[in-house]
Amino acid sequence: MAKELIWVVDDEDDILELLQYNLSREGYTVTCFSTGESALKAAAQSTPDLILLDLMLPGIGGLDVCRILKQSEKSRQIPIIMLTARGEEADIVTGLELGADDYITKPFSPRILIARARAVLRRIQDTIPSDDQSLKIEDMVIHPGQFSVQISDRSVDLTATEFRMLHLLAKRPGWVFTRGQIVDAIHGEDYAVTERSVDVQIAGLRKKLGDYGDCLETVRGVGYRFRVRS
Repeated sequence: MAKELIWVVDDEDDILELLQYNLSREGYTVTCFSTGESALKAAAQSTPDLILLDLMLPGIGGLDVCRILKQSEKSRQIPIIMLTARGEEADIVTGLELGADDYITKPFSPRILIARARAVLRRIQDTIPSDDQSLKIEDMVIHPGQFSVQISDRSVDLTATEFRMLHLLAKRPGWVFTRGQIVDAIHGEDYAVTERSVDVQIAGLRKKLGDYGDCLETVRGVGYRFRVRS
């Protein structure tokens, strides 16, 4: 699969160009935003793996963008590295208290920023359950090693492809996967999967999961995510 998707939110064109060039060279997919409003609008539809967020933005400031993202169930898990020219301790402390993962002060070396981004992405990845680790969600248990799913004392009969889709979504609750990402995750197995057939598979999964079927949430125009019921 492709490397992680990183959003850069900054109102300085030279910073956007610098980071897009250097991050793309490292193999990351990069999307740039010049305002906090545009980034928040995009976050309502899709989910990046990391956001590099300038604090000094026109309109909605970086701290407010961070606050809004961290208050939303859909986006609170997205790691954020703050970019600040101020170097003021109060802003840094506020950002970290809001849930930002790290900060870097302008001017910065692209190599240092990339190293910090890698460290945050690696730390987040380490918190994701491994592919052989069982997942327990209320009274549903997903056993990757056994390719089995149990709800209470009932075994759920899934095809191999249905199981892989469920496990992919459930191990990162709240994370939005496009249909293409779902296809890529199970590509190469003995079941032919296309983006269109993903919808059919999800519909079948919902029926088989019964009351847990509504945990497989459609994100209109994007794909699917696993929503943990409150």
